[in-house]
Amino acid sequence: MNIASIDIGTNTVILLIVKITDGKFMTLHNEFRIPRIGGGLKSGGKITDEKIRELLKVLSEYKLIIKKYNCSQIIAIATNAFRIATNSNNIVALVKNETGIEIEIIAGDEEAEYSFLGAVLGLSNQNGDVLVIDIGGGSTELIYGRSGKIFYKNSFPIGVVIETERFFKHNPPLNSEVDYFVDNVNKTFEGIPVLSPVITIAIAGTPTTLACIKQGLKIYNEDLVEGLILKSDDIWNLRKELSELSSIQIKDKYKAIVTGREDVLLAGTIILFELMKLLNISDVVVSTKGIRYGVVYKKYINLLSENKNI
Repeated sequence: MNIASIDIGTNTVILLIVKITDGKFMTLHNEFRIPRIGGGLKSGGKITDEKIRELLKVLSEYKLIIKKYNCSQIIAIATNAFRIATNSNNIVALVKNETGIEIEIIAGDEEAEYSFLGAVLGLSNQNGDVLVIDIGGGSTELIYGRSGKIFYKNSFPIGVVIETERFFKHNPPLNSEVDYFVDNVNKTFEGIPVLSPVITIAIAGTPTTLACIKQGLKIYNEDLVEGLILKSDDIWNLRKELSELSSIQIKDKYKAIVTGREDVLLAGTIILFELMKLLNISDVVVSTKGIRYGVVYKKYINLLSENKNI
């Protein structure tokens, strides 16, 4: 059976198509767009008509790809931007009417669970404790567990799009703006319990982009990104460099691999570095998987429990 999974985030909209045979997952297709649905959005505000049109365009393109793969099911989930926007339900209805795709708006706890399940799918050995860090456009999730079981999960209202718009008024940002943002990051993550992971996995656009930069890639290559180790020194050096460049200079220097993220990459790098420092983590393993994989895995488990033939 072929299943399509769509992750509608604050910054990106990602499509995954997988084939499930005899309990095994095979990735058939990955595609992403960066329409930044949550651009300019604040809690209690509305997703703009322009962003709604962009979302409809992306989903219509995805629908054509999904049709080529003869998918029996489409799972579409939306995260923080849809959680905080007042017109989310209207958009869900519009998307259903225009494309036939049903969007489910998930809570932060669900997002954390899907992130963890997706990230650990690629681990060959899941006996040790695993921490997953998922830095998104509108929120950041921390999930801690072992062998698919979650012991701690939390979704924090801090993400690269929202925080960039809130704190960085200059381009490149002033040192005082960076310092103020760092203080806010540390206050946001106050109270995290002591965690001692054997392995820490970082998912989403920030770590995958940093992995590309570290390797000098000009074009995104998932095979070269998956499993790459980023050390805290790597992230600190990249953070220092990014803080001294404007978004235009970042895009000019790193080309296609930062397109759509050039103005928010610094915020994500700071969040990742500060989390690693707070949790005394020396390095992270980069994963290209995440929510879109986790939601398929969870659905697969449900199908098994219902004794359905897949």
